[in-house]
Amino acid sequence: MNVFGIGLPELAVIAAIGLLVFGPKRLPELGKTLGRTLKGFQSASSEFEQEFRKAINTVDASVAAQPDAPVIAEAATEAEETAADKPAG
Repeated sequence: MNVFGIGLPELAVIAAIGLLVFGPKRLPELGKTLGRTLKGFQSASSEFEQEFRKAINTVDASVAAQPDAPVIAEAATEAEETAADKPAG
């Protein structure tokens, strides 16, 4: 068993230290709180991933809908470079 790179002996030592520090009455309560916290982080991470994927898909769809976009952007860049090369006056 390997959780977050921590093996069974390490988990046993951590549990023993937690039992000594917090006592047998508060340890289950702390475990529940830790579980709820980790579940909250997991759901927040999942929501963030979904929003990120939705944003990427929106950008991909918009680029796919405009097949001439790179050509237009290149022409605009060339026009800007040409205008910058001309002397003012």
